Amino acid sequence: MNPPPPPAANVASTSPKKLPVLDLSTPHHFIRPVKRILEGTDVSHFLTSQAYGDIGTWVMQLNRAMLPRRTNTREPAQMFSTDSPRQDSESVKKLQELLKRAEAIIEDAPLDPGPRRFGNMGFRTFHKLLEERAEGLLREFLPVGMLDKFTNPTTQDGEEVIGAMDEVKSYFLGGFGSSQRLDFGTGHELSFVAFLGCLWKLGVFSEQVEGPPGALERSIVLGVIEPYLNVMRRLILHYTLEPAGSHGVWGLDDHFFMPYILGSAQLSRPLTSEEEPTPLEGSAPLAPKVSETANPALAEKHRHAWLYFSAIAFINDVKKGPFWEHSPILYDISSITHGWGKVNKGMILMFNAEVLSKFPVVQHFPFGGLFSWNRDPNAMPQATPASPANNAVAAGAGGTGIPGAGTAAPWAQTTRVPTGPGSVPAPPPTSFPRGVPGTASNQHSVTRAPWADGKK
Repeated sequence: MNPPPPPAANVASTSPKKLPVLDLSTPHHFIRPVKRILEGTDVSHFLTSQAYGDIGTWVMQLNRAMLPRRTNTREPAQMFSTDSPRQDSESVKKLQELLKRAEAIIEDAPLDPGPRRFGNMGFRTFHKLLEERAEGLLREFLPVGMLDKFTNPTTQDGEEVIGAMDEVKSYFLGGFGSSQRLDFGTGHELSFVAFLGCLWKLGVFSEQVEGPPGALERSIVLGVIEPYLNVMRRLILHYTLEPAGSHGVWGLDDHFFMPYILGSAQLSRPLTSEEEPTPLEGSAPLAPKVSETANPALAEKHRHAWLYFSAIAFINDVKKGPFWEHSPILYDISSITHGWGKVNKGMILMFNAEVLSKFPVVQHFPFGGLFSWNRDPNAMPQATPASPANNAVAAGAGGTGIPGAGTAAPWAQTTRVPTGPGSVPAPPPTSFPRGVPGTASNQHSVTRAPWADGKK
């Protein structure tokens, strides 16, 4: 048999697979989610775990659904904006109500009058009330009996029975920040994405939704994830939540990552068939230009239609000064000339390096039966760091040699410098030298995303 031809340079090699749904006819063993990443060396195991593979599969499944479609080259591409009419599934509508009820708890958790720059103590009241009400809310807004349909086999007398509720509730609560640290960041956002992944595995999203392929996943993104982002933005502003694990000016975003992945997919080159691999460059014909992200007025104009612009507009809401100065990596990315597909590919790789591969972010992620700590037999081996101490440094520095620095965007062009009348001094560089592959100095930053190129 002849070997398959090499993939084209501008497309991914294969389409990502979908997260499997549990077989309802067989019992499933649930485990109360617990933290497993206790030191830097545990990150290497996580990158070979079933949970890591499932998270990647789920993110890529949502990402592909957001790509524009065009079945006839003589007709305009169909793009899926946030404000365009759509038919949400019943389960998505229920989750929208769930988020509204969670947000309404703000009214029962007033701000603490004491002076504090970051993290108002009223957020602890909010989180306590959410935790007390979480199980009731989940039972109210998820399909009747769904969480009770899956239970562990009969246990011995006195042994605690763990069910689907224990796992689902853990990821749901984790998606609303830390009441202890009074902060919110990409690790909490990851927990909410895992919460939705749990529901997918449990068959909650079982309805048929009309529209081009991926309609159900798009309904989840635009009908649940986008409202969730808005709820968290309100909580961040209301309780002045501190960024969790932020790299500051050297990071992509203090709080979120998903809108950059899913938002760049919204604007990428359209798929002409479902067999076509995910584009790695190009933009939809009517998409805003990548360069428009650096213009605050244009970001504001597009914030209600496109997830990527909504994320940047929120940054402009909370940060003052020139965009290139407070967000140099996003500014650097805005110079890309190969389109939103190029941005999307880079965001996926950066998500793997800056979120899934960083100890300060994933140390709080819990593992149960739905997102398992067990090793994936198909996982690629990972390098072992020289010591936990070095690994922790690498996790915080991203292998750049600059404390607190994040992974620069290697797929972006050279940093642009504002010129002309009224220009300001050049911003600091955003592309830093890498360490040696396989060493503790950069093992997290160079970790490949096997689900980004279709290999696992």
